[in-house]
Parts: sequence; C-alpha cells; structure tokens
Amino acid sequence: MKVTSNKKRVIIQVYGMVQGVFFRASTCDFAQKIGLRGTVRNVRDGSVEIVAEGEEEDLNKLITFAKTGPPSAKVYNINVSWEDSKDDLPYFRVTY
Repeated sequence: MKVTSNKKRVIIQVYGMVQGVFFRASTCDFAQKIGLRGTVRNVRDGSVEIVAEGEEEDLNKLITFAKTGPPSAKVYNINVSWEDSKDDLPYFRVTY
C-alpha cells in the first residue's frame, strides 16, 4: 500500500515589530517541537522570513504561530506562499 504524504514547503514573510523580540528563537523552538525542517532569518527591511517544510497540517500550525509570534512581538501582516517540497532542509534552524 502506498502512503501518501502532504509534504509541502511554505515561505512566510512576517511584518511588524518582529526583530529584537525573540521572534526567530521562538519560531525555531515551535517548528522543532512540531517536527518541521527549515530556516528563520531577519531580513534587512525589518521583516522576518520563515522557510519551512513538512506536512501541510503542521505548516498551517506554523502559519498560525507566525500571525502573533512571541508575546513581545507585534505582527501587522504576513505573506504566505506555498511550493512543492524540495526536501533540502535537514532540520529547523535560525540563519543569519
């Protein structure tokens, strides 16, 4: 029997007061807990970019998390784009 997978890649751009408020660390912790692979990084324009791969259900949990972030963050907007999984992310980490 063939097992189907809902593996996808999502790219989330998070705008607001999201740098210097532990957004990256909190995102990394959350993503690791739910078994996602990917990266989170600060962008020069003041936003945070999240690239994650995993099951679609878990990626939707990450999107929900990104809409608020940690308590000290103030998220004003997010952009979400979906892609096919590239299976090139070994684990979830903060990048610089």
